[in-house]
Amino acid sequence: MAPTCRSSLILLTTLLVTQTSAPAADLEAAVAVVEITPPLGYRMAGYLAERLNTGTHDPLFAKALVFRQGDRQAALVFCDLVGVPRAIAGRTRERASAATGIPVANIAIAATHSHTGPLYFGGMHTHLHDKAVAADGRDVHEWLDYPALLAERVAQAVDTAWQALAPVKLAAGTARETRLAFNRRFHMKDGSIRFNPGAGNPDIVRPAGPVDPEVGIVLVEPARAGPPIAGLTVFALHLDTTGGTEYSADYPFFLETTLKQALGPRFISLFGAGTCGDINHIDVSKRDRPRPEVIGKALAETVLGARAQLAPVADPALDVLSTQVTCDLQKPSAAEIADAREKADLITTSKLPFLERVRVAKILDLLARYPEPSCSMEVQAFKLGPELAVVTLPGEVFVELGLAIKSRSPFETTLVIELANDVPNYIPTSKAFREGSYEVVNSRLAPGSGEQLVAAAVRLLHELDRAGR
Repeated sequence: MAPTCRSSLILLTTLLVTQTSAPAADLEAAVAVVEITPPLGYRMAGYLAERLNTGTHDPLFAKALVFRQGDRQAALVFCDLVGVPRAIAGRTRERASAATGIPVANIAIAATHSHTGPLYFGGMHTHLHDKAVAADGRDVHEWLDYPALLAERVAQAVDTAWQALAPVKLAAGTARETRLAFNRRFHMKDGSIRFNPGAGNPDIVRPAGPVDPEVGIVLVEPARAGPPIAGLTVFALHLDTTGGTEYSADYPFFLETTLKQALGPRFISLFGAGTCGDINHIDVSKRDRPRPEVIGKALAETVLGARAQLAPVADPALDVLSTQVTCDLQKPSAAEIADAREKADLITTSKLPFLERVRVAKILDLLARYPEPSCSMEVQAFKLGPELAVVTLPGEVFVELGLAIKSRSPFETTLVIELANDVPNYIPTSKAFREGSYEVVNSRLAPGSGEQLVAAAVRLLHELDRAGR
């Protein structure tokens, strides 16, 4: 008998801070967590293959952090998913806004990019679903409307946190972590650029880009005495360290496990993926790859080691600005579209070279999700204090673009989070588009889109900074 989605499977944890009424100028916050694990047997995301779930290593969650100061409100939501597409994020934000009064533009729904969550959107999903229906009259691996469930539960988490708002204080800053992240694009001896050319490859010359060793940290504490309620960690490292066919949040699960051991069992760890479109955990000078539990523990130790140096946000100031950036999409020709449709059934096989499979899947996804020649990409900037800001961007953003935003930000601590409110796959630099390789083949956007997003983010940050002077 097919599994059922019982309400008892929903974990909804709200962390309340018991306080008396606070002046409007006080910063208030609360966090709520809701389980978003799909049923057993659902398709899994992350690779060009039909990978069916066989169990749960650790449940998937959506974690909502809601702020209020006077009449200003905002919400940051982090989901243990490969991505949250614009259509689903949009209706979820509207639902949460209707329940709480938080403006839609002040709500960010970000994915951590776990490759061990469900495949529930995009061209690959549509192809596999339609193929199953055509063969059997139904899709036995997708009997649950997961997008509807996701929208309901994420909006519920935002509403629950909003109802629990109470005065808090923040501490924020950065730490350096140099052991875990590596640029995965390399200059090769033949003059090409290759991604993941293999450990010990003698043809590697040097990495084709930098890494971002900065770990952004924000701790949320009760306004009066008490242990931290929650913490936001932002780090630029791809969440593809687990593999297999069990649901898992990847290394952020172990990050939270270790932080809870130090900060208490009620502590909630929220993880934002930094700009890591070209960053992963593979050190090509070594044969062994670190396990997710090693990565999560090491990252937690870095966070805990920096705790004493975090700066209290003495004058919290909540403000949010957002803007829409029109980006051109790649435009496959009629012949390329016909070719992709003809080869669709070969995506999950070895009968096509890997990059050709990627190209075909990209074209099918463009047809499924982006019918127009351009699309609107949203950039948000959240000010939490005179020297503390958070930027959200859509897609898997190359690390150089995130570094550019940080270097031009007027805020001393600027956290840049990718995969928020949409997932147009990779957003390379213009330089990377000229170089080619996997991420460029897999991008939906035209060259220059990444630089457009950087310019928009920097403009919003400077506007927020001027507004507070």
